[in-house]
Amino acid sequence: MPRYKALIEYCGTNYQGWQKQASPNTIQGKLEDALFKFSEKQINVIGSSRTDTGVHALGQVAHFDLPKEYEIERIFRGINFYLQDEEISLLKVEKIPREFHSRALATHRHYQYIIINRPAPITLDKYKALWIPQKLDVKRMQEGAKFLIGHHDFSSFRSSECRSRSPIKHLTKLDIKQTEDKIFIYASANSFLHHMVRNIVGTLLLVGRNQIEPETIREILEAKSRSAAGPTSPAWGLYLIKVSYN
Repeated sequence: MPRYKALIEYCGTNYQGWQKQASPNTIQGKLEDALFKFSEKQINVIGSSRTDTGVHALGQVAHFDLPKEYEIERIFRGINFYLQDEEISLLKVEKIPREFHSRALATHRHYQYIIINRPAPITLDKYKALWIPQKLDVKRMQEGAKFLIGHHDFSSFRSSECRSRSPIKHLTKLDIKQTEDKIFIYASANSFLHHMVRNIVGTLLLVGRNQIEPETIREILEAKSRSAAGPTSPAWGLYLIKVSYN
């Protein structure tokens, strides 16, 4: 059975996350439905990252096996045809070796969190970014972010529902940039704990609001307790933008 790799974009607002579950309204479930209509076979889709309800993706990667070989263009057009009523799109499809595994072989996941920082409520970006009407001190947030980069125990930023075997992760990037009234937080790691990025953002927002000092981030990290950190920021500001393979 030939194996194919897909690059996928989706708006997660109206879906119950990536992972197929009791609810049929998941990204994985919709993709498998489209593949069934295309191939008339039950196809299992394996994604690189299990994004939560409301989280978006610009560069999710998945793989699937088809019962026979098809032309790439036929797969691309066929699956997108069956997804036309969904907020999911295949950006690229390619045939890959059977050894490839989208989740197991991923070396880095790259996320982006978008904040719109202005007094006026957001309209076009509603459920696509987090609106913060009070002015944030981005420089302080950048100072606080530095304490999180590297190899650490991220228990303070770990959801109670997290099933990861270890709270230790290597955060290789945590950059904060501002363009006019938009603030972008970029996070890269080999893998992330459940709600880790959203919990980090929620804590950095405390720094940006002058509620805690940038240096307090180090104390929160060392506490290894979820109660020490800030609240979980909403899912709708988070995007999986890229998955790396070496």
